[in-house]
Amino acid sequence: MMRLPFLAAALLIAGTLAAAPAAATDYAQADGSTLAFGGMYQGEAFSGRFPGFETRMTFDPSDLASARLDVTIPLATATTGNRDYDGEMRGKAFLDAAAFPQARYTATRFRHLGGDRYAADGVLSLHGVEKPVTLTFTWAPGPQPLLTGRATVRRLDFGIGAGDWADTSLIPDEIAISTRVRLDPL
Repeated sequence: MMRLPFLAAALLIAGTLAAAPAAATDYAQADGSTLAFGGMYQGEAFSGRFPGFETRMTFDPSDLASARLDVTIPLATATTGNRDYDGEMRGKAFLDAAAFPQARYTATRFRHLGGDRYAADGVLSLHGVEKPVTLTFTWAPGPQPLLTGRATVRRLDFGIGAGDWADTSLIPDEIAISTRVRLDPL
């Protein structure tokens, strides 16, 4: 007769665990991920990337209140593939990577935009300035989920492009950011 209460308790515990909401999963960036930027310089398009960036994310589409995104970007690695551009871009007039070695994007507010589309409302810390930036992204679930996103950064809000470079007829204020991050569950 003692077995019956034990069995009932075990079934009650199992039922409670099955009814518990799924916990958001913690992820780290996998190899092959990219973080890129692009804009115009004197009417010609340019693009570049930030090798060495690192992403950590907590995400479950059914629990956006628990979602978190943290991206660290080493600015000395920024490259367009053009030595002349890269030296100037990493220098004092732009990123000033010696004085501000990294940028960081953190988001704790997420919105569902419909289908597989989401928005992360976060803060970008760049060049000693913090400003809100929204990353819109698609989420492809799976064993290694894929986040594909876009944002726009207004460079002058962060003091990027001093002196003559503040002229938006040379380089527009808006710089496009794109990312494709493959994630490994932790």
